[in-house]
Amino acid sequence: MRFMIIRKADPDTEAGVMPGQDLLAAMGRYNEALVDAGVWRGGEGLKPTNEAYRIQFSGGGEPTVIDGPFAETRELIAGYTMIETQTVEEALDWVKRWPREDGDVCLELRTVFGLEDFEPSAGLDVHTNLDARIARQSVSQAVHLSFTGNCREALEFYAELLGGKLLTVSTYGDAPEQAPVPDDWSDKIIHSELSLGQLVLMGVDAPPAYFEKPQGVSVQLSFDSVEKSRYAFDQLVEGGRVRMPFEATFWSAGFGMLTDRFGIHWMISTV
Repeated sequence: MRFMIIRKADPDTEAGVMPGQDLLAAMGRYNEALVDAGVWRGGEGLKPTNEAYRIQFSGGGEPTVIDGPFAETRELIAGYTMIETQTVEEALDWVKRWPREDGDVCLELRTVFGLEDFEPSAGLDVHTNLDARIARQSVSQAVHLSFTGNCREALEFYAELLGGKLLTVSTYGDAPEQAPVPDDWSDKIIHSELSLGQLVLMGVDAPPAYFEKPQGVSVQLSFDSVEKSRYAFDQLVEGGRVRMPFEATFWSAGFGMLTDRFGIHWMISTV
């Protein structure tokens, strides 16, 4: 059973008062306990309603947008936590464990509808088919790149140029078992992950017997200005080669294709 724990608003949350360090730490420990128990399904705090909008539909006409703030503080929501438990009693037990550092807080526990709560119908089939479609999707996506021994240099270059962050860097020397690599490859990369916003690049130094040059695949990046796109293109192509010059096209104000000095193909465009 899925539940939403609704944290009601109060004068402090509506005034935008940020939680103190004690409460922040306590909520972190509470969420960690939910995660460790396997019941956590998500949750966030909400900014006050002076940054909110209500969209009113009436009479079949155009919707009306109403700016916040809104007056009925105790009926407003300051945050929520999603959990999934076997019983209502278990859910209530978690709600009762809410951090006392939050003071005189009012919480509301609401049961979330499941598809099993509805009678079979054509309308329900739409949702069932959507759930089946989502179930087939992967939980994460990444582009995996192979290098000939310079993976670390390449990913550090990409991180600096593209504002990314290296999340994981593991070497062959870190592996619990000896991999079929040259003896002097202990500091080469067996697994790495570079976060570039919504895109993750994974990298490996492939042993000579296993390395294959990339063919028919490019990493595609879009920027919100021609200047940013051109800069990325010029930096990436240095020491590499141009496959299509960067210029205006009928589909983009600035587009180009290149192979960088590490042998990776890129497509750079402007949105």
